[in-house]
Amino acid sequence: MIPSNAVTIAARVVRQLVRDRRTIALILIVPMVIMTLVRYSFPEESHVLDYAYPPLLATMGLFFSFLLTGISFLRERSQGTMERMMASPVSRLDMVVGYLLGFFVLALIQTLVVIIFTIYVLDAYYAQGALWRICIFQMVVVTVGVNLGIFTSAFARNEFQMVQFIPLIIFPQIFLSGVIWPVEKMHTVLQEIANFLPLRYAVDGMTDIMRQGQGLMDVGYEIGILAAFAVIISALAALTLRRGAG
Repeated sequence: MIPSNAVTIAARVVRQLVRDRRTIALILIVPMVIMTLVRYSFPEESHVLDYAYPPLLATMGLFFSFLLTGISFLRERSQGTMERMMASPVSRLDMVVGYLLGFFVLALIQTLVVIIFTIYVLDAYYAQGALWRICIFQMVVVTVGVNLGIFTSAFARNEFQMVQFIPLIIFPQIFLSGVIWPVEKMHTVLQEIANFLPLRYAVDGMTDIMRQGQGLMDVGYEIGILAAFAVIISALAALTLRRGAG
């Protein structure tokens, strides 16, 4: 059961972000613009996009949830909100769960908009009946991205530093997780590194569901690994919370 304090924190986070209409517009529009550019950069008769859409959707889910959460959480600290909450009876668990829920709601709305836009507007191929499985699997990916953003923000002092974590955290995963080139065709050392990257399992699971129509039980291994990543990163975020508040 979710603690009431965590629900209160989550509701405050959502209200605060919703008030910033420009940010909300960018959250929803920018991913669609990027997917549109990708779509029309290929010839109409090209089938490459049928293979590119699953890795792109997985990457979008992880990247934008990481970016949204990291910068928003950093703003909470820079405005002194974190310090005031640390002085209250609210526990670390309440804070982590509350912020996780708040950012998760917005990140999930963003990624669902991108999925619907990509499938119905850009006419991306997906296996029959797999849409709801795609959405549920993407929820797990977004959870990892949100936790990763909360954890990483503890090591940044301003928005500029937070943005610098993108090439450190996200770009290596894009290159090593099968987004650009199959992991199986990489050097053995790089394949071993890829085993420790959450995006690798997000790409594999999304591809199996979207292209092959596999069920959630069929990608249970990938879901289990991603869930383990989310739990471990969430625990690390709780441990670094006081450091981040300082």
